[in-house]
Amino acid sequence: MHITIKYFGQIAEVTQIREESFKFSGNLVSELLDALHLKYKDLKNKDFKVAQNQELVSGDVKLTGDDIALLPPFAGG
Repeated sequence: MHITIKYFGQIAEVTQIREESFKFSGNLVSELLDALHLKYKDLKNKDFKVAQNQELVSGDVKLTGDDIALLPPFAGG
Protein backbone atom coordinates (compact mmCIF):
# COMPACT_ATOMS: atom_id res chain seq x y z
CA MET A 1 0.00 0.00 0.00
CA HIS A 2 1.00 3.61 -0.43
CA ILE A 3 0.79 5.69 2.70
CA THR A 4 1.05 9.46 2.78
CA ILE A 5 3.23 10.49 5.69
CA LYS A 6 3.41 14.07 6.93
CA TYR A 7 6.34 15.25 9.03
CA PHE A 8 6.22 18.23 11.40
CA GLY A 9 8.74 20.30 13.38
CA GLN A 10 11.90 18.46 14.43
CA ILE A 11 10.77 15.37 12.53
CA ALA A 12 10.63 17.33 9.26
CA GLU A 13 14.14 18.59 10.02
CA VAL A 14 15.39 15.01 10.31
CA THR A 15 13.70 13.80 7.12
CA GLN A 16 14.38 17.04 5.21
CA ILE A 17 10.85 16.84 3.78
CA ARG A 18 7.36 17.67 5.01
CA GLU A 19 5.44 14.94 3.21
CA GLU A 20 6.05 11.78 1.22
CA SER A 21 4.22 8.85 -0.27
CA PHE A 22 5.72 5.73 1.26
CA LYS A 23 5.27 2.27 -0.29
CA PHE A 24 4.81 -0.21 2.54
CA SER A 25 3.83 -3.85 2.82
CA GLY A 26 3.35 -4.17 6.60
CA ASN A 27 0.16 -4.00 8.63
CA LEU A 28 0.92 -2.21 11.89
CA VAL A 29 2.03 1.29 12.85
CA SER A 30 5.03 -0.22 14.66
CA GLU A 31 6.14 -1.96 11.45
CA LEU A 32 5.91 1.33 9.57
CA LEU A 33 8.00 3.02 12.25
CA ASP A 34 10.63 0.28 11.95
CA ALA A 35 10.83 0.94 8.20
CA LEU A 36 11.08 4.70 8.76
CA HIS A 37 13.86 4.21 11.32
CA LEU A 38 15.81 2.30 8.68
CA LYS A 39 15.30 5.05 6.12
CA TYR A 40 15.92 7.94 8.54
CA LYS A 41 18.48 6.75 11.10
CA ASP A 42 18.31 9.94 13.21
CA LEU A 43 14.58 9.45 13.72
CA LYS A 44 15.38 6.92 16.46
CA ASN A 45 16.74 9.78 18.59
CA LYS A 46 13.56 11.85 18.37
CA ASP A 47 10.49 11.72 20.55
CA PHE A 48 7.22 11.91 18.60
CA LYS A 49 3.64 10.71 18.44
CA VAL A 50 1.93 9.05 15.49
CA ALA A 51 -1.46 10.15 14.23
CA GLN A 52 -3.57 8.21 11.75
CA ASN A 53 -6.52 10.08 10.27
CA GLN A 54 -5.88 12.91 12.77
CA GLU A 55 -6.12 10.61 15.83
CA LEU A 56 -3.14 9.65 17.98
CA VAL A 57 -2.45 5.91 17.74
CA SER A 58 -0.13 3.38 19.34
CA GLY A 59 2.24 1.01 17.57
CA ASP A 60 -0.12 -1.96 17.70
CA VAL A 61 -2.82 -0.21 15.62
CA LYS A 62 -3.51 -1.58 12.15
CA LEU A 63 -2.66 0.72 9.26
CA THR A 64 -5.62 1.74 7.16
CA GLY A 65 -3.63 3.17 4.26
CA ASP A 66 -4.79 6.67 5.10
CA ASP A 67 -2.81 9.71 6.19
CA ILE A 68 -0.13 9.29 8.84
CA ALA A 69 1.51 12.21 10.65
CA LEU A 70 4.60 12.16 12.86
CA LEU A 71 4.17 14.84 15.51
CA PRO A 72 7.00 16.11 17.75
CA PRO A 73 6.32 17.14 21.34
CA PHE A 74 4.62 20.50 21.60
CA ALA A 75 5.81 23.30 23.88
CA GLY A 76 3.43 24.98 26.25
CA GLY A 77 0.14 23.79 27.64
